[in-house]
Amino acid sequence: MSDEEKMIADEQMIEEEFQGLLQDYLNSNHRRKVDVITRAYNMAKEAHKGARRRSGEPYIMHPLAVARIVSREMGLGSTSISASLLHDVVEDTDYTVDDIRALFGDKIAQIVDGLTKISQGMFGENVSAQAENFRKLLLTMSDDIRVILIKIADRLHNMRTLSSMSPTKQFKITGETLYIYAPLAHRLGLFAIKTELEELCFRYEHPEVYADLTAKIAESAPERNKIYDNFAVPVIAALDKMGIKYEMRARVKSVYSIWNKMQNKGISFNEVYDLFAVRIIFEVHPGMDEKKQCWDIYSAITDIYKLRPDRIRDWVSHPKANGYQALHLTVMGPDGKWIEIQIRSRRMDDIAEKGFAAHWKYKENRIEEDNELDKWLKTIQEILANPNPNAIDFLDTVKMNLFSSEIFVFTPKGEIKTLPQGATALDFAYTIHTRIGDHCLGAKVNHTLVPLSQQLRSGDQVEILTSQSVNPQPEWLNFVTTAKARTKIEASLRRQRRRIIEKGKNMLEELFDNEPIDNTLFNKILHSYKAENKEDLYYMIGNNEVILPVQKEAFSKLKPVPEKQENLFVRYMKQAMSAIKKTPQEPRKMLLNETESEDENLLLSQEMKQPKIDRKAVYRLTEQNFRKNFIVYSCCNPLPGDDVFGYVTEKEEVEVHKRSCQTGLKLKANYGDRIIAVEWGDYRQYSFLASIIFTGIDRVGILANILSKLAEDVVVNIQSVNVSSKDGIFEGVFNVHVHSAEEVNQLCAKIAKVDGVSTVHRSTI
Repeated sequence: MSDEEKMIADEQMIEEEFQGLLQDYLNSNHRRKVDVITRAYNMAKEAHKGARRRSGEPYIMHPLAVARIVSREMGLGSTSISASLLHDVVEDTDYTVDDIRALFGDKIAQIVDGLTKISQGMFGENVSAQAENFRKLLLTMSDDIRVILIKIADRLHNMRTLSSMSPTKQFKITGETLYIYAPLAHRLGLFAIKTELEELCFRYEHPEVYADLTAKIAESAPERNKIYDNFAVPVIAALDKMGIKYEMRARVKSVYSIWNKMQNKGISFNEVYDLFAVRIIFEVHPGMDEKKQCWDIYSAITDIYKLRPDRIRDWVSHPKANGYQALHLTVMGPDGKWIEIQIRSRRMDDIAEKGFAAHWKYKENRIEEDNELDKWLKTIQEILANPNPNAIDFLDTVKMNLFSSEIFVFTPKGEIKTLPQGATALDFAYTIHTRIGDHCLGAKVNHTLVPLSQQLRSGDQVEILTSQSVNPQPEWLNFVTTAKARTKIEASLRRQRRRIIEKGKNMLEELFDNEPIDNTLFNKILHSYKAENKEDLYYMIGNNEVILPVQKEAFSKLKPVPEKQENLFVRYMKQAMSAIKKTPQEPRKMLLNETESEDENLLLSQEMKQPKIDRKAVYRLTEQNFRKNFIVYSCCNPLPGDDVFGYVTEKEEVEVHKRSCQTGLKLKANYGDRIIAVEWGDYRQYSFLASIIFTGIDRVGILANILSKLAEDVVVNIQSVNVSSKDGIFEGVFNVHVHSAEEVNQLCAKIAKVDGVSTVHRSTI
């Protein structure tokens, strides 16, 4: 294809995408402001003229795709669509925010400005420097929620086009997405987008597992369809008899959700019983109560099928913190299978899929008290008022409340408060008011006195006891789970520390009659009290951890501060590095002094052989590198064959993590410049420790049967065996030395064949 033909094809593709955007917008309920969208498109097209993405397509296709997500999948209007089209203009071209303000007004300019401030090029070199960006994101979000919605749309399109990136960049971006953007989408009620983000991350991080599970879901479709059809026949008859307008369909769990359940519960695909859920979406009768219709449908279904009482979830009366409303129940179907049913009105379904934007749409037509999303935004504003100075700690604090199940507890007067699962009495105190939290002495739960660390359960009634003499203590941070409580405690502790430091400083200065203290003497005092710096010394004095002498002359008797001695290794390294700079052509072994010991020579030569890691190349995990300690065995115990990535430490070692590792997820999100792609080499001699967990019905000789089954064909190196039995059920753990994940799978398959064994899986810890 000639350049001219390619240009014509590009123009046609761009125009078709723009017309698709306009059609999406015209199909919505928003006012028809096509003119402003067209002007924004023309400006963006001109600004990005000639630029291309890594995939090779014209750059303007990216803003158009983001605008379509914002319009079609989030349901936002002309202001958000225009800002989406312009979101990269200020960052990537010569246009300024003032130019946009002059052409489009304050609101669009404000959103574009917010998007520009939090962006450092999502696909640039600083692709994972996200912690500080996240703080900026929240600051801007507190002014206009549309900034974060557009940012999520931007990330979604980047994820959809991730295949054009290198594996290393893919790991960084998927790490950020799972750590930050998917939880944000969840909190903002964007269920469909949150699910797709997780699914895309899983697809890139575990391509083989993703393909395998997708195939298994497709294979099980006929059986699922049969179960659904058998279930649906009497339900359809009952609902039709009620005369309501509805649609009913089966929704399959996402691949990521299925895999997550398999990992968390240590079960196989065949043991995931809730592969699909039945969703009933009804239209509300004019003048009829929406909640009552939900319960009417519930009643009709439970008249037909036996209910599982412990699985009722009433999010109609008490919506989730992201605005989600529905009535969930689980019944025993005609095929002897448990079936989950979700009952929603059309409004509830719209909010569940499109989140915040849909909530706004419905709020215009209803008088509604502050909902949980509004409360969450207020919480974010409170956190931003006293942020943790460390950006990464701040990110963790906010993230705590993004992905959590909720419980409902009551105040003494019967008011309902929503808290994350695992919240304590102290979290509840801070939910009521900061002052109550700061002076919290204890609590009464259901009229019984409990400690501040008491975890609450849904339905608890909580009364907080306070005392003005009580102030936040550092140990309080160990038993709070909400971002608000943690932020307020940290802010209070910082204020307390500043007051104590000021008090200690005044005490020391008064001892010296407010005269300047000589630096040499001050260093002696620091050394004497084993303080790292002035602030630590002042704090120790102010907190009465050290007692000052009565007279300042006592300090004159202090011994001089000894000079800091470098160890032999550090000194030799400095000498060697200095010599290298002066004589790069000389062999490194000639830099060592002939009088040095063999051990020192060996230590230095090993250190200097440590190769500089090319962070753009794929690093090969070999036995030799393991033996030389160039590779660090990490928290999640990866085995050859597992999907892994590498993190380059300060010592230029490679720390290997499973791609699903939670610690690794945080590393990918916050230290993207240190993330590298790795691949396993051939491991024949080097062995790794793995744990196999198995359960079953206890009987005489079952352990001997398992051991003999393991010993078939191969010799198994078992480090330890731990088996316990209770009420006829046993649980065992084998710690074995293996060479790969495949070996573990083979051992699991052997154990599973033993009569009486119910479950067997490799430990994920």
